[in-house]
Amino acid sequence: MSFVPTRCPIAHEPDRGADAAAAFADLAPELRGLIAGAAGCSPYLAGLMQAEAGWLRPALSGDPAEALQAEIVRIGAVPPDTLEAELRRAKRRVSLLTGLADLGGVWTLGQVTGALTLLADRAVDLALRFFVSEEIRRGKLPGARPEDAETAGGLFALAMGKMGAGELNYSSDIDLICLYDETRYAPDDRAEARAALVRATRRMAALLSDRTAEGYVFRTDLRLRPDASVTPVCISMAAAELYYEAEGRTWERAAYIKARPCAGDTAAGGRFLQALTPFVWRKHLDFAAIQDAHDMRLRIRDHKGLHGAIDVPGHNMKLGRGGIREIEFFTQTRQLIAGGREPELRDRTTVGGLAMLSAKGWLPPDVAQELTQLYRAHREVEHRVQMVNDAQTHLLPATPEGLDRIARMMGEGDTAAWAEALRARLRRVEELTGAFFAPSEGAGRPSLSPASEAVIDGWRSYPALRSERAQAIFRRIEPEILRHLQRAANTDEALLQFDGFLKGLPAGVQLFSLFESNATLIDLIVDICATAPGLAAYLSRNAGVLDAVIGGAFFAPWPGAEALRALLEAALAAETDYESKLDAARRFAKEWRFRVGVHHLRALVDAAEAAHQYADIASAAVAALWPEVAAEFAQRHGPQPGRGAVVLGMGSLGAERLNASSDLDLIVIYDAAGVEASDGPKPLATRAYFARLTQALITAITAPMPEGRLYEVDMRLRPSGRQGPVATSFDGFRSYQMDEAWTWEHLALTRARPLAGDPGLQADIEAARQEILAAKGRDPRVMPDLAGMRARIFAAKAPDGEWEAKIGPGRLQDLELLAQSFALRAGAPARRVEAQLRAGLRSGYIGKADAEALASAYRFLWRLQAGGRLLTDRPLDMAAIGEGGRAFLLRELDLETLDDLRARLLRTTGTVARIVDAALGA
Repeated sequence: MSFVPTRCPIAHEPDRGADAAAAFADLAPELRGLIAGAAGCSPYLAGLMQAEAGWLRPALSGDPAEALQAEIVRIGAVPPDTLEAELRRAKRRVSLLTGLADLGGVWTLGQVTGALTLLADRAVDLALRFFVSEEIRRGKLPGARPEDAETAGGLFALAMGKMGAGELNYSSDIDLICLYDETRYAPDDRAEARAALVRATRRMAALLSDRTAEGYVFRTDLRLRPDASVTPVCISMAAAELYYEAEGRTWERAAYIKARPCAGDTAAGGRFLQALTPFVWRKHLDFAAIQDAHDMRLRIRDHKGLHGAIDVPGHNMKLGRGGIREIEFFTQTRQLIAGGREPELRDRTTVGGLAMLSAKGWLPPDVAQELTQLYRAHREVEHRVQMVNDAQTHLLPATPEGLDRIARMMGEGDTAAWAEALRARLRRVEELTGAFFAPSEGAGRPSLSPASEAVIDGWRSYPALRSERAQAIFRRIEPEILRHLQRAANTDEALLQFDGFLKGLPAGVQLFSLFESNATLIDLIVDICATAPGLAAYLSRNAGVLDAVIGGAFFAPWPGAEALRALLEAALAAETDYESKLDAARRFAKEWRFRVGVHHLRALVDAAEAAHQYADIASAAVAALWPEVAAEFAQRHGPQPGRGAVVLGMGSLGAERLNASSDLDLIVIYDAAGVEASDGPKPLATRAYFARLTQALITAITAPMPEGRLYEVDMRLRPSGRQGPVATSFDGFRSYQMDEAWTWEHLALTRARPLAGDPGLQADIEAARQEILAAKGRDPRVMPDLAGMRARIFAAKAPDGEWEAKIGPGRLQDLELLAQSFALRAGAPARRVEAQLRAGLRSGYIGKADAEALASAYRFLWRLQAGGRLLTDRPLDMAAIGEGGRAFLLRELDLETLDDLRARLLRTTGTVARIVDAALGA
């Protein structure tokens, strides 16, 4: 691409501009016009043109990108003893080239800042490696050889701030954090190595920063390092990690958004940033960062005296109200909030960060686009302010003459109009970003009854409100919470449920910040407290699931089991160790189960849809976790022998019909294909291998972790029940089912569904299942055995109160067993109750009227069971669930009163019991 200007500054000092252009009389008119305008506005650029005229002429005649790259290559080949002078020559040339490319519109803002950053990266790397090589040559770096200079002896520089993002402004200083990989040195040598690397770092900074007769390269700031007032300019990676783990603050987290290894041992720098990921990017949405960023903004304004009204003369384009830093803080804070959950948001650049925030639904597209345009316009003004005299300043001139100069550099002849447009942009930035940071006290507190006030008075003693910061945030949201509680069907009940929720919270700052930034969550939490006390209690123990509500896809269409599995597999792959993977699975399942519960509570899905979705989550969790468990186990005992094992879902999981508190019925079947033992560091006999692998799976699912348990697991449906091995061979399973299994085990098999393992073995197990059902369903003992089972169940456990939907004559279990008997006797592959009832109808085991009555009863009973389990994990007590809970159940069942529900339940269970009795009698 040739150097073709698309715009041109207006010379503020025409005579100086004309003199400069005269020296380039052989160039095209548009280039001479650019030179005249640039020199006539900037004494600094005029001086560079004079000093580097011989280099500039061919650079302007060709591709500016090629001229830049040639200069970067050139300084990499200069003799070491000329490095100081040649880097300064390169800085003059690149500054001249980028200044003209910027003023002439030849390069975009990104290309201008990228060119300046490229030079900075190269200069830091050359200087760092040169001074480390000097330490090696002098024998001061223990154990190091000359070739170690290529990686700077484990020393690396992290580019921070604008340099890290590739966004250096025209007269930027550069912020660096210099660290070294201490593991490259023996413990006894580390003190000596540190001293040498500290010397190299100091000399690098001095070479770049010191002003000589030939100028300077970059002003270099090393003060962003950990505890800079007491630490040397270069510290070890381990020391830095310990600091951030123990003392790191929000501003340091924000700084690391842009961090990038730029010099020295960049591979070590990459490892360090990877290790720092949990510090920078929190697993849960971090809305407390908003208050931290707001406090930081105020401290900067206080320190710089920048609280005045927005006006153009003397305004600070970087730190002032409506300035560049406002847009950067706005972007970085939103990245910190959600970047832990959504890695796509971790873009180092401001423009890229805004784009990703928009793409992921965290920022309206029009706001992101407008802020991007405002950011670019602000940066162009900033560059021109700095180009005048190569000054690291962000202050607009305070004099009319000075503002005239900047306006002319922008190509504007009317200073007043230009200043008014700039003032409008500054105000617009303040308008777009200010409300995000500045907390609002909101409206006053509503009046409440003395009893309610007594409850509220107790809140100050709860763990979530121990800190002053938590109390301050809660004071701002408390009136809104109380107003929502007043709108509940029963305010006193809702307040008591919210009191229980608040009392159970271990901490409050993050959650209260989440509420303050997302008012819709207050409505949701009050809705849950007023309607589903069980879900509210769950929330107080697992408040992190509220992150999912803000994540953007909470109300999107249901993705299905396969998509859920892919999402979970990606989440597990992002974790580095086994325990983190188990916690990630728990976090994933909790959030998705919470979504189903909320959708069910708000009638976005019905009980049947919720049941299927709960089953999708469980199926995805088992399917994604099984390979991780197997891989972890294989590290000690080798890979699975033969075709490995398959995990089958039984019971309600197999039938894809779970509720909010379901556990998982699982069995494991393996096919060692004749292999007698595993092949690994600690080999095991095949039977022991799969037994212990199955126990590892159970532990992975049920073990208490920081994120709780994934599910409870029941393995009693395996062959021989509790007395049988936890994993069964395929041949043994088939033989047992054909020759030894009881009728109840054949009934259970009607709902068996493969979830994970070798696809070929899954297909063989399914074929065997259908073969067994076809063979054993013809046994005349099926119905007599079922009658005996039914009698034993009723004798062992009576219904839990009058609202029991599951256990007892004519209830869910009774109906499901009959449906399973139809599938068994018909040899049908159907797993779900509705399909099994249709199989009974097709086979003549039940009439059409009875089949329809059972299907209708099943829908009613399931709605009652699923709704009750969403509200409470205890037997359904209509008084305990409160007015909101009762209203939810009646809405679910399409009934008006509890008397209607009582009558419908008695009528339904009576009908089902009669049909089952008749079927068994037949």
